[in-house]
Amino acid sequence: MITFKINDMSCGHCKAAIEEAVTTLDSSATLEFDMDARKVRIESKAPLENIQAALKAEGYASEVC
Repeated sequence: MITFKINDMSCGHCKAAIEEAVTTLDSSATLEFDMDARKVRIESKAPLENIQAALKAEGYASEVC
């Protein structure tokens, strides 16, 4: 699992957009959200670079924690 810090993640819409972006790359991906800390843990077969690119395409800058 990889943990990402996503500072702009603040609501249910953000969560849904991030889930869709990641599961489009890997339909078997699992995501665990900590909205208060603005972090998401992602387990996916997709390469890290592709996940970050998908998040960026949705408008979310991410940092690996």
